[in-house]
Amino acid sequence: MRSLSVERWIVAAEEDGTALASFVRSRLTDTSWNEVKRLVSTGKVLVDGERRLDAGHRLGTGQEVELRMAAPRPREPSAEVRIAYEDAHVVVIDKPAGVSSVPYEKKEGGTAMDLIRDAWRRMGRPATKVPLHVVHRIDKETSGLVVFAKTKRAERALAAQFRAHSVQRSYLCVAHGHVASQKIESFLVDDRGDGLRGSARFPGQGKRAITHVRVIQLLPEAALCEVRLETGKTHQIRIHLSEIGHPLVGEKVYIRDYLKAGKEPIPASRLMLHAATLGFRHPVTEDELTFESSVPEDFQRVLTALRKSPA
Repeated sequence: MRSLSVERWIVAAEEDGTALASFVRSRLTDTSWNEVKRLVSTGKVLVDGERRLDAGHRLGTGQEVELRMAAPRPREPSAEVRIAYEDAHVVVIDKPAGVSSVPYEKKEGGTAMDLIRDAWRRMGRPATKVPLHVVHRIDKETSGLVVFAKTKRAERALAAQFRAHSVQRSYLCVAHGHVASQKIESFLVDDRGDGLRGSARFPGQGKRAITHVRVIQLLPEAALCEVRLETGKTHQIRIHLSEIGHPLVGEKVYIRDYLKAGKEPIPASRLMLHAATLGFRHPVTEDELTFESSVPEDFQRVLTALRKSPA
């Protein structure tokens, strides 16, 4: 990393539309992609005097980009969760990206379960007496719909639906390159041989995973897709899209092969994956319930920039 505490650069005409992280890395050639993204996300990079935390922010000709190593880290606003549906048996929420569905460590706070209780407190309701039972989860960096059970009866009934793959789930995602609509089927293992989850290399290994991909819009550098899960294995969408050569924009784990191929990832402030629809049979009334969630602002911002990106 450069030792200078402040550096300034002007965006040239031929750099118009360049993503902020790409521009900074072109000036800091001895700095890794991860370090450049960290500089942006921690508020060390300003554009025309304004702090920009989005690595995919597109620059315009003549703008001044400033690197201030001594700039303080921005205070993160406290996350809030939108309750999409609730009754005595279930609660469906719209989880923000960057929030774990459930605690992965004993003392981990700020999870979706914590945010539900925070929402109840703001409503003046008891926040600790009602149990929350986990029946499924989505990745920390994925936004969108998650259901929790509030009773053991609801937990058992919903868990049975997830095991039977009768729950309807679809996601919106943005993947690198021009994806083709297709069905992806493989058997997933916890370690494909290099420390990463992935598809089994030999017969008889892994658990069957089926992903249906439908292309909604081809962008200059990427594709907006709807993805429907027939099964629901850990990181299934991320793995399957990566293994066909189209990792999700914002992917940090399953992008190793893409980078080995000499390809440059599209900068993004988050994983571009959103749980957009969730449908299940109510565990008590047996009514069919379906919920939809629009993509959040940070997802839309990256998508808008990619639509404007030169081919």
